[in-house]
Amino acid sequence: MTASRAPAFSAELAALIAGRDAELVDIPVIQPADQFLDMAGEDLRRRIFLTENENGQSLCLRPEFTIPVCRNHIERNAATPKRYAYLGEVFRQRREGGNEFFQAGIEDLGDANRARADARSLADAIASIRLVAPQAQLETLLGDQAIFEAVLASLGLPRGWQKKLARAFGNHAQLNGLLADLGSDRQKGTLPDRLAALVEKGDETALAAELEKDMQAAGISPASGRAPVEIARRLIEKASLASVRLPVRTIAALEEFLAIRVPLAEAAGYLLSFARANEFDLGLALEQFEARAVSVKEAGIGNETIVYDAAFGRPIDYYTGLVYETHAIDRPDLGAIVGGGRYDRLLTMLGAVGSIPGVGFSVWLDRLEEIAGDAQ
Repeated sequence: MTASRAPAFSAELAALIAGRDAELVDIPVIQPADQFLDMAGEDLRRRIFLTENENGQSLCLRPEFTIPVCRNHIERNAATPKRYAYLGEVFRQRREGGNEFFQAGIEDLGDANRARADARSLADAIASIRLVAPQAQLETLLGDQAIFEAVLASLGLPRGWQKKLARAFGNHAQLNGLLADLGSDRQKGTLPDRLAALVEKGDETALAAELEKDMQAAGISPASGRAPVEIARRLIEKASLASVRLPVRTIAALEEFLAIRVPLAEAAGYLLSFARANEFDLGLALEQFEARAVSVKEAGIGNETIVYDAAFGRPIDYYTGLVYETHAIDRPDLGAIVGGGRYDRLLTMLGAVGSIPGVGFSVWLDRLEEIAGDAQ
């Protein structure tokens, strides 16, 4: 693992984010691994540095700050609304650059005015970049998990397919593959006829009994892996999903939605026109989108380049609404300088009593340092 150093501007940046009505917190480097493995998303799970303590508990080097900051808030039984700032090292395998690097950010917890909190998150994230690289040419891509899920619901898809597509949001290759599946006839599986007939009937009990017989005949203990009843349930669910085929016009409507890419100021109008043309009801998701766009304008960042991309998501499991990334236009090789979004379910998943909405962002300080150097 390559050692890293805090950039020279770190103290100034820490002062900026702490000055945004946020408490600067110190989060331990060694963290329990389970919650990251359960909630952080497949992409991040593959890149975590894992170890164990003497009791066999899975631990990891801190791969990000959002989950431990939220857990720290719960453990302190702190009142909300509450904002936390942080600046420190994170540790995860990256395709390019070192595996140990610094991030800074703000987690905003408990603000019931979600539109205002979303806009403030965007404004704070952009201000963090502008502090260090005031002349950088930036573009912020904004997506919305809630809008995407509202479109899926309007398509009339089975709940299982809605979940599969929602989990693929932000992963273009996976999403395109699922859409191709939905628009084509899928081949039957290779189960023996007697099992295939029980799957087709949806007879979970009889299927589990047959699977247990086959496992015993093969010398496989049912206790050594998934239980036969669990395997039976999964086979029936998989067959049910595979039987769904969307009409061409429905696939076309979803592809039309995913192609929307417009300035944020125009996006609500595009979404409303799209919904009316396809007789979709985007309901509260569109109302929240419109309110956020107004709050972004009121936050004083209307002069920044902010683009709504309907296909843009971030493959982290806990995001529920707004997702965004800011890039340097002339340095596409760097990737995101800032990434953030809304995670209204996360604190409940971590054990909070009652629902606590949240939104936050992280700045990659090594990438920020590069674009600052480029501008000199």
